[in-house]
Amino acid sequence: MTLLQTLLRKVLPAAGLLTLALHPIPSFAQVTLGVSDWPGWVAWYVAEKEGYFKKYGADVKLVWFPDYMTSVNALSAGQIDANCQALIDTLSPVEKKVPAKVILVTDNSAGNDALMVSNSIKTFPELKGKTVGVEIGSIENYLAATALKMHGMGEKDVNFVNMSTGDAAAALIAGKVPAAGVWNPWIQRIQQHKAGHPLFTSKSAPGLIPDVVYARDAALAAHQKDFVGMTKAWFAAVKFIEANPMKAAEIMAPHVGLKPQEYALSLAGTKLFGAKLNLEAMSKSTAPVSLYVSTAATGDFLVSQKAITATPDPAGFIDAGIVKAAMKP
Repeated sequence: MTLLQTLLRKVLPAAGLLTLALHPIPSFAQVTLGVSDWPGWVAWYVAEKEGYFKKYGADVKLVWFPDYMTSVNALSAGQIDANCQALIDTLSPVEKKVPAKVILVTDNSAGNDALMVSNSIKTFPELKGKTVGVEIGSIENYLAATALKMHGMGEKDVNFVNMSTGDAAAALIAGKVPAAGVWNPWIQRIQQHKAGHPLFTSKSAPGLIPDVVYARDAALAAHQKDFVGMTKAWFAAVKFIEANPMKAAEIMAPHVGLKPQEYALSLAGTKLFGAKLNLEAMSKSTAPVSLYVSTAATGDFLVSQKAITATPDPAGFIDAGIVKAAMKP
């Protein structure tokens, strides 16, 4: 729900997982939170820089993961206490009964994910029969499938070819494929090369790509005070970013090797969730922002991809208790 320069939805090799198991991530903090390259997660460094963790009594250690899926597997393996991850990558661990809960919604993608097409393609009917480079089973695959469905088409109307996000973008720039599912900074790079334009972005599908904090039950039970303080720090960081977007970009950009001006563009494509939006997202309703709605839609896609066998019940893995506690004076 980047800049997702390393957010390639691929499985961590067994050797890598073994390395994590043999060498747990050291930390003297009460709570370790996995963070990777996406504006809604890099935003935690604003909370750290501005002293919000200390202000709200949260003993938190941010653990940076260059490869996003490594963080997802690290959480499942018990190597960290909590992790920033997309809802789409959380439903499989939920089905596998990883003892954890979604305790916070950090953001929704609001333009940072896109179905990019060559300049010669202007409409969805023109996409019929064309090749789309996309990582199969990924967020970009899900976005493209949703876009097709919204325009009266199906996945069989195009030819999805499995490739990493970076390779798909490069192929579109080189004219080797007419369409690609990508996220920023690849969207910007394709446009800078004048090689294509967005036919559909996550901005046109509110609630489709939520990003969350997934925390292990044992850590929640042992360190509730720190999780509540951490969530208060998040709410404060969201207010800071909304009031000072360029200053926030200056804090965040160095963590991903970009210039603040570049990062500000990607930050604008991310809808950060403060306290009010979190309550709406974690409540059962028919609103697009609700995780109950997005879980149903995302689950249908993952079942169709045989990634999970059935859509989990959101009531079983969403816990709004930390958010509600953080909202108290």
